Amino acid sequence: MDQSEKLLMGIENILNIASNLVDEVARLKSTEKECKILKEKVFMNPLTQAEQEVFALSIDGHSISEIQDILHKEECTIKNQRRSILKKLNTQSMTEAVK
Repeated sequence: MDQSEKLLMGIENILNIASNLVDEVARLKSTEKECKILKEKVFMNPLTQAEQEVFALSIDGHSISEIQDILHKEECTIKNQRRSILKKLNTQSMTEAVK
């Protein structure tokens, strides 16, 4: 392999690395945008302590009846808190809120 072939391989390698870096920057920008949206949803619309407890249990996959048993609250209370969470997070379902 002569010097010009080595040089071409080196340039190709550098271009490959640059392409990967461009892809990574795009991914990071997307992640930053997602974090900003999440911050706005969560921190600009703070949940009450009770709503945070219900939301945390929902994130862990607990059903309404399980949350009711864990927190010793009435079903209607849990449902009202979930409704309030959805409104504050501007989502249509707990599944969407958890995502």
